[in-house]
Amino acid sequence: MSIKSRSARRRAREYALQGIYAWIISGCEYQERGAVDAHIRNQEEFSQADEQWYKTLLYGVFDQAESLKEKFAPYIDRPVNELSPIEYGVLLLATFELSALQEVPYKVVINEAVDLTKEFGGTDGFKFVNGVLDKLATDLRTVEVNAFAKKG
Repeated sequence: MSIKSRSARRRAREYALQGIYAWIISGCEYQERGAVDAHIRNQEEFSQADEQWYKTLLYGVFDQAESLKEKFAPYIDRPVNELSPIEYGVLLLATFELSALQEVPYKVVINEAVDLTKEFGGTDGFKFVNGVLDKLATDLRTVEVNAFAKKG
């Protein structure tokens, strides 16, 4: 996908994921949050991202990381500390969107998470992320998932 065709929200998700990745790598230290945010905001093309969406995603994950992890942990086949940092970051980000941002359709959340994993993660990481999020969406957004299933 060319950089010009990306929406401001897509860019915000990419930058939020980069920030979450850096935060994970730093050991999820509280004091690193501001430094991570400042570093991401200083990137050359950050102005093309939806700044408010980025902030909502980044700090939503920072503030709720433990509860987000508890939500997706039942659906992963290994301990969280064995996930790649990208898979872990994408799962945190998408779990936050699924649980806290109901205005975003669950299919959009999953598609964006899969695309981010394809772009930044390992070869087959997107399949793992997709499987986890499909199951998680059924729990977190039962009514929406069932309504979609009835249409199909």
